[in-house]
Amino acid sequence: MVSTEAARTTVGILGNISAFILFASPLPTFVRIWKKGSVEQYSAAPYLAAIVNCGFWVMYGLPMVHPHSMLVATINGTGMVMELCYLLLFVCYSDGKKRLRVVLVLVAEAVAMGCFLAVVLSSLHTTKQRSTIVGSMAVVGSVLMYAAPLSIMKLVISTRSVEYLPLSISLASFVNGICWTSYALIGTFDPFVMAPNGLGAVFALAQIILYAVYYKSTKKQLMDQQSKSEMGLAQMTLSGGSEKMTKAHVSHLDRN
Repeated sequence: MVSTEAARTTVGILGNISAFILFASPLPTFVRIWKKGSVEQYSAAPYLAAIVNCGFWVMYGLPMVHPHSMLVATINGTGMVMELCYLLLFVCYSDGKKRLRVVLVLVAEAVAMGCFLAVVLSSLHTTKQRSTIVGSMAVVGSVLMYAAPLSIMKLVISTRSVEYLPLSISLASFVNGICWTSYALIGTFDPFVMAPNGLGAVFALAQIILYAVYYKSTKKQLMDQQSKSEMGLAQMTLSGGSEKMTKAHVSHLDRN
């Protein structure tokens, strides 16, 4: 029979895999940004929120804060590096004002988290106290990360288009939320892990439902845009051809 600890470790490994997939899921979005040379209507908010989330969970998983939680620290450390890479690309392809805003927020986050960790380690002397404080902040960070796409959900509803709601991220968020909620419930109950991930699974499910509702209307809008673009190109071609014929006719008359 599988022990509780073995089951918890197995689910934790699955949680690491699903979290890595979640962190990697924005890749198609950034390939699109790179190809177009612009961030278009994409928002940096989810990635800035993810940096905060990963930072607090790395702190939570440290042995001097919450022992026996290295699976939490390692995957979130990996996630932090990946999110920083995404933000670097975002900054490269943003306009001046948006670029400055992202950089300032990122610096403010780094300073705030560094000061927070220093205060916790110097003023709190037991892992129970540290895990309670850091865990509470990690919950706030997770809620920010999972709530960040709400602005995109509003855009989806107002435009009836899911063009800027990547399905891959929503699916990865849902699976990740389920895995870590299960991890928190097996063996020693961990409310700090369960609360944000349960909420994250609910938010992700709402995004998936929105995607299913507005997928057809998005397809129609894209087809209409393509049709208009092709018609405009055809009209420009015809106009150019007519202009050439007119000039040729005038030139012929002048010669006569």
